[in-house]
Amino acid sequence: MTATFKVNDMTCRHCEKTVREALEKEMPEADVVIDIAERTVSVEGDASKAENVIRDAGYTPEAIAS
Repeated sequence: MTATFKVNDMTCRHCEKTVREALEKEMPEADVVIDIAERTVSVEGDASKAENVIRDAGYTPEAIAS
């Protein structure tokens, strides 16, 4: 199952790196796709856990329909 989030406060490559590293650390089995231009993060796996990881990294994810 893929969860997609709009992360409006993810504005640059540094933000993208921070989010990606947090997700890869906490969810190493998950596929992560980040589109910095659209400010979206798609994660294969547990949507609730992914949302919490993004929040813990300092960002504000909003779930969007995939």
